[in-house]
Amino acid sequence: MKSYLIDSDKGIDAIRKVDAADATPGKGQVKIGIKAASLNYRDLVIAAGGYMRNDTRPVVPLSDGAGEVLEVGDSVTRWKVGDRVSPIFVRDWIDGAVDDAKLKTGLGGGVDGVLAESMIVREQSLVAIPDGMSFTEAATVPCAGVTAWHALFESGNLQPGQTVLLLGTGGVSIFALQLAKAAGARVIITSSSDEKLEQAKSLGADLGINYAKHPEWHKHIRELTAGNGVDHVVEVGGPGTLERSLKSASVGGHVHLIGLLDSPAGKVSPMLSVFNLLTVRGIYVGSRQMHEKMLAAMTVNQIVPVIDKTFSFDEAIEAYRYFASQKHVGKVVIEL
Repeated sequence: MKSYLIDSDKGIDAIRKVDAADATPGKGQVKIGIKAASLNYRDLVIAAGGYMRNDTRPVVPLSDGAGEVLEVGDSVTRWKVGDRVSPIFVRDWIDGAVDDAKLKTGLGGGVDGVLAESMIVREQSLVAIPDGMSFTEAATVPCAGVTAWHALFESGNLQPGQTVLLLGTGGVSIFALQLAKAAGARVIITSSSDEKLEQAKSLGADLGINYAKHPEWHKHIRELTAGNGVDHVVEVGGPGTLERSLKSASVGGHVHLIGLLDSPAGKVSPMLSVFNLLTVRGIYVGSRQMHEKMLAAMTVNQIVPVIDKTFSFDEAIEAYRYFASQKHVGKVVIEL
């Protein structure tokens, strides 16, 4: 069985293809043949050394995948051979609250991920792929899609007519754009590329801001919202953009802290949060229950994942390099 493996902290150069043992599922386990896997910014960080709870070595990379059940172990009741399934991001987070132990089971970082021809998964750690959704499409959902859902609906309780600010055109932001528009929200999105902004508008974004042309983009946000600010900020930049995100939020607004795409270091005063009664909350993907809700919302609203480019399994390293170039809008997928 062919698999990829990260066994050092050398970034993309740390990833290599290996021959791995073709395991048999045990009690309560399922063996799935992987059909597609997608990349997230997290995967670049993990290859370069990882982060808290996501620095296991060696580890099979990538959290997001989809495939078909090849074999079931004893006592398995949820699945049968031939079922189309997708592993959840945090293997042991099924529903309800999460704890430290569960967070250590993030695929492709804490435990082995999906960039392999097959893998063994606990039966409770899978979701069904909806009819009409391809393996390639389903493989984009576990991290970026569930994160966007968690932020806007589980945490933010997004309401029709509210305004959402999205930073950039990566996977989380594009899923958030699609979900927010389906919920009747107004969406403002940022990018340093006018071409990417036009693509975002074609997907439903109401307004776009080129932050290279408007470095003080929070002021532009205020102008576009009659001085009120936005109800939600999906903050994927981190400390490098957080201060402007806080300044863009309305009184009582929500700032959903998700990523570290910008500078991982920086000092931001908490007083903006105090004076404007902001809810600032960290979002780390979500549970199986959230994943299932996300898939249901996509089905009802006929949301199709935005896939920028696909690569073959043998081209996985090229897929990483393309993803790292930040030329994409939406998701980059590896198909098997």
